[in-house]
Amino acid sequence: MLPLNYSRRIITLIFSFMIFSLHGQSVPDSSSISLGYPVYSQYLQNGLVINPAYTGTRGALSGFLSYRQQWIGTDGAPTLQSVSLHAPFKNDKVALGLLGQFMQYGYTKTSSIYASYAYHIRMSKGKLSFGLKGGVDMSTSDFTGLNTTIPYPGDPVFKNNDDPYILPNVGAGIYYFSETLFAGFAVPQFLSYQKTGTNSVQAYHSFNDYNFIFSGGGLITFSDFFKFKPSVLLHYSLNEAEKFKQFDINGNLILADLIWVGGSWRNNEKVIVGILQLLIKPQLMFGFSYDYPVGNMNSYSKGSTEFALRYEFGSKVSAANPRYF
Repeated sequence: MLPLNYSRRIITLIFSFMIFSLHGQSVPDSSSISLGYPVYSQYLQNGLVINPAYTGTRGALSGFLSYRQQWIGTDGAPTLQSVSLHAPFKNDKVALGLLGQFMQYGYTKTSSIYASYAYHIRMSKGKLSFGLKGGVDMSTSDFTGLNTTIPYPGDPVFKNNDDPYILPNVGAGIYYFSETLFAGFAVPQFLSYQKTGTNSVQAYHSFNDYNFIFSGGGLITFSDFFKFKPSVLLHYSLNEAEKFKQFDINGNLILADLIWVGGSWRNNEKVIVGILQLLIKPQLMFGFSYDYPVGNMNSYSKGSTEFALRYEFGSKVSAANPRYF
């Protein structure tokens, strides 16, 4: 029987591989590199993580922070943090944003830093936004922290760190929103990467590697006190091995424009999500969500938690004019 510490490290490596399989895209050969796209449960309150065209649509300087603990109770489980800041210019047509995402799982850390640009066109009942983003994805693995024991002390496989990857990329999206509905479509990344040597990678373009993110929903008003916001999200890949990477069905009850109580079903992870969000003041929102696994992960994990905080600077955000999208 393997020692307990060694067994835990093996499990950590297995789960690290699972993260790449879950969040990354399948590729036809082992030389391809994909850092994947993190999954958040409160993406509706920070649409910048799924669509650059969301930039500036809050109508004010909007800052967002989130922290997510994935698969509680599992060694080496991922932790994810995101921070974003975006705002429209005075003419309300052009907007700029900045998004940072940071993830650690096992002995690997990944970071993504992207700047976004959006152009808004006023329609009869809403606005249509076209967005672009550009930035880098970075990844590094520190295997020196993995201390192997009997029967394989000092395993040379884990003596050196993995070569860090710095992968520039670009993405685009379109987003429409009004007082009663929203719809968005985005291509998160246009470039793919593959290893060309021991310490080198090469960018290439292939339509077969494209991923698409569709999102949409509406607002049903029953009274000034009670509203309902249903929505869906579909993450679709042109890669034949994956196709439907994620499908979410969401519903939020909005009470007095102050309390949001909702839930989601996410098919790829097979989890039920409970969400509670409080509008502490017109500019400040606090959110908490809990993902309960009902699939295979139920035997290994106690679920996932996520905390979110959004603050919006500027007089355009008020209790008399709340933003639902």
